[in-house]
This record gives sequence, structure tokens and C-alpha cells, in this order.
Amino acid sequence: MKTKLIGGLLVAMFAVSTAAEAQTRTPVINGRESYQKARIRQGERSGQLTHAEARNLARRENSLQRQKMIAKSNGYVSPAERAHLQRKENRISRAIYRKKHNYRHY
Repeated sequence: MKTKLIGGLLVAMFAVSTAAEAQTRTPVINGRESYQKARIRQGERSGQLTHAEARNLARRENSLQRQKMIAKSNGYVSPAERAHLQRKENRISRAIYRKKHNYRHY
């Protein structure tokens, strides 16, 4: 009885550890994503971005998040997928900068 219990616990621990390893990590993309969302919120609060500009940028950021989830869906983000996500993140970052600095005078 005790042997079966210990064996069952070992199998359960192995299954949990394997599932944890299967999760794909993208810490750089996640960090930039949250930073860019904060830049958009700050720009709208300060008046550097109009509501429409902020909404457009947020939609682009959400699109990136959906693409990231699709890339992670198979349990592995390939180097090509990671590069594509980073290029898209760079484009969104440039768009945030341009929209915040479009020299609107009040």
C-alpha cells in the first residue's frame, strides 16, 4: 500500500514538472509589451495621444499579444517566430514614439 502511494506521488510530481517545462517563456517580449502599454496609457493621460491614437496603438499591441499566444500554442517559439514578434514590437514602439511626438500644439 505504502509503495503504491509513493509510486503514485512520484508519477504525479513527474507529470507536474513536465507540464511546467512545456510552457514557453518569452520574458523579453512580455516585459516590452507591458512597458509599451504603460507608455500608451501615460501618453493618453498627459495629452500627448488622443483617445483615437491610444485606441489604435492598444489594438496593435493586442494584435501582437494574440500572435504571441499563437506562436506559443505548440509549446515552442521558434527563432523565426521570436524575430517576427520582436520586429512587430519594434514597429509598435516606433509608432508610439511618432504619435506621442507629432508636435501637436495646444
